[in-house]
Amino acid sequence: MKYKLIAVTVISLFVAELSIAQSTNKVFEDAEKQLALMYREAIANRNDRRIFPRTLQHDSIHLVVSNDWTSGFFPGMLWFMYEYTNKPEWITRAEEFTALMEREPKNRNSHDVGFKVYNSYGNGYRLTQNEDYKKQVLQSAATLVTRFNPTVGCIRSWDFGKWQYPVIIDNMMNLELLFAATKLSGDSSYYKVAVAHANTTLKNHFRKDYSTFHVMDYDTITGKAIGGSTHQGYADASAWARGQGWALYGYTMCYRETKNPAYLQQAENVAAYLMNHPSLPADKIPVWDFNVPNLNSEPRDASAAAIIASALYELKDYSKNKKQYKAFADKIMQSLSQHYRAPMGSAKGFILLHSTGHKPVNGEVDVPLIYADYYFLEALLRRDRQ
Repeated sequence: MKYKLIAVTVISLFVAELSIAQSTNKVFEDAEKQLALMYREAIANRNDRRIFPRTLQHDSIHLVVSNDWTSGFFPGMLWFMYEYTNKPEWITRAEEFTALMEREPKNRNSHDVGFKVYNSYGNGYRLTQNEDYKKQVLQSAATLVTRFNPTVGCIRSWDFGKWQYPVIIDNMMNLELLFAATKLSGDSSYYKVAVAHANTTLKNHFRKDYSTFHVMDYDTITGKAIGGSTHQGYADASAWARGQGWALYGYTMCYRETKNPAYLQQAENVAAYLMNHPSLPADKIPVWDFNVPNLNSEPRDASAAAIIASALYELKDYSKNKKQYKAFADKIMQSLSQHYRAPMGSAKGFILLHSTGHKPVNGEVDVPLIYADYYFLEALLRRDRQ
């Protein structure tokens, strides 16, 4: 009887994995059709400046300039589609839109050079080994470190607002660019800046329950943290959902690049906070802020869910909690795939609906967002590689 039970369990696991693989194939086939539609819409509506899809406004595709922090996600999605399909039309489209990012590697006015350049040129280099792409990645890393203050120990985020030296949790995502630059160039200074930023953020950005502030302000004279706030969340003491996703993804990636056990522990702590939060809905797609009142009447954030799923698919490979993380990520992806995708041929080609950008100012609330689609595709690719 014991052997029969083992056989049944093995067969059940095989069937479950086969079902996931089939689901990934079908979702990617649908995503390919949507992305082809978005490409046509972008081509038809772009002008000399506004080129890259970001969201929908009044049922029309909203395009942004390359300086916008979201510009690199669309070229990145084109690279992902080429990676999955190996079809020549996708590499042609990816090369076309990556070339349109040419101003950003030297743009010192934004900390988001990682989002913009690593998602576009970085993915391009990973898949093609194009030396021109490598040069752009290295140039952008050199640009990013000009925003590093050694007294503070962090890369400055915004150049606006009430803060003296603001650092946002999103900035953890830009560190991947610096780690890549050290590997590509042999120059360890990029690695050292990334580690300093990660360590300073680890020390100051998190509360005792492992939720994170959105913004931490620093004194540029002493380097000490002044105080935290939550600019895009409900309140300074609340947990903005996408910020928790950035934290999880950021420290998972930092562990991959450094093997520092403190980063793995932090990623696991953030994962536990997210996965066990009493405000998390049953379908595992968070409301835009975990602490907002009247949860049932508040918009969800599919972008936060996609980021969390992608991060968990990587974190499972480093952690003793592998089964738990995979099951949770699978549940997120099941919910997104079944209940949050746009109907085929709609939404100007966006894949996911129901994301929330900046709720406190009613900016991009309950709409498609390009970065939700990017991390959704990345999560599908990561799930497919299992």
